[in-house]
Parts: sequence; structure tokens; C-alpha cells
Amino acid sequence: MASPSKSKFLPHLQRYLITGILTVIPIWITWIIFNFIMEKLRNISLPWINALSDLSAPALPPFARWLTDPLFQSTFAVMITLLGLYTLGWFANRVIGKKLIELIEQLIGRIPFVQTIYGSTKKLLTVLQQKPGGDVQRVVLIEFPSSDMKTVGLVTRILIDETTGRELAAVYVPTTPNPTSGYLEIVPVERLISTDWTMEQAMTFVISGGAVAPEHIHYFNSAPKPPVQGKIAD
Repeated sequence: MASPSKSKFLPHLQRYLITGILTVIPIWITWIIFNFIMEKLRNISLPWINALSDLSAPALPPFARWLTDPLFQSTFAVMITLLGLYTLGWFANRVIGKKLIELIEQLIGRIPFVQTIYGSTKKLLTVLQQKPGGDVQRVVLIEFPSSDMKTVGLVTRILIDETTGRELAAVYVPTTPNPTSGYLEIVPVERLISTDWTMEQAMTFVISGGAVAPEHIHYFNSAPKPPVQGKIAD
């Protein structure tokens, strides 16, 4: 027979262990995403820092060694990349910057496969930043992966069926926790359930796995019928 002290210790151990795991998981996921972003930003500018270190080594050896320090190198590389992105954004808003971007896009347009990827990505980002026309909302619910389940989707385009003339919506369904991967569904407009969510609310809902969301959601197109006594409602 287990002693009273042991019987009290095991539930405490289990409770605190689970609490510790639940505390660490969001910190760990945040660190993984942050580290991934920082590594990508660092890798953009790292070759330039290495080249600067090689050039300054004969004349300024202490400065060259400083540039090769891992911590300073990573921090400096991230700062240079962020500064470069800021400068690019500032330049892109100027007349000469817009002309240069147009020239680059014309050059990209002559490369078939690259033009397809670049053009599709740019159009998607442009569409998601605008409000859809008509009565269709950007953030909707659709029946996916079955008629008994619903998921959050983003309407990207309205199509017309050639045979019946019915309106069809191209709906992008982002996945959790990485919304950049997902599914593309073509859904009749009348089967969409519009929501009043913003893009930011929808993305937060998807990334958090539903943990962060508005208090209310329009789940049904109409009020569900109450079950008939003695029968199960369809």
C-alpha cells in the first residue's frame, strides 16, 4: 500500500510537470520562429560582412577580428539587413524607385517560370490587402474537409461558372501554425458563411490554433432547426 506522502507527491509532480511543459511550449515555439527569422536576416548580409573583414584585415587587424566575432557578426548582419529593407521601402515610395521597380518587373516578366512565381505572389498580396467587391467578405467559413466541419478561408477571387452562370469563390485555406501553407478551394458563393473578422483576426486565430479569437463567430447561414422529439435532427 502506497504511503500517504507518496500518494500526495505524485499528483503534485504530475500537475507541476504538465504546467512546466505548457509554460515552455509557447516560449519554445516563439524562439524557434524568432531564431528562424533572425537567421534568414543574418544570412542576407553575412557575405558582405565577411568580405569587409577580409578587406580590412591587412590595414585594421583588430577591426577584422571584431567583425568575425560570432555574436557581433550576427547582430551587425541583422541590423544591416533591417536597414537595407527600410531603405528599400523608402526608395520604393519615391518616383525614381517606382520606375526602377517597374524596370525590374519588366525584366522578370521575360523569364517564364520566374515571372509566374513573382506575378502570382504579388497579385495574392495585393488582393489580400484590398476589400473584395460585392457582398462577399474577405474572411469566410467554408465546409472543409467535410460538410459537417467548417474552417476559416480567405476569398481571393470570384469566378463565374461557364455552364450555369453561378458565382464561385476561390478560397485560400491557411493551415495552423504556418499560414503560408494551405489549400485552395473553389466554393459556390451561396455556400460561403461571411464573417466580420479582419485579416489580422483571422491570421491570429489560425496561428494560435484557435486560442486567440473574437468572442463570437457567425457559424451558421441560418439558425439550426431544433431536433424533433423522438428523432435526431438531420
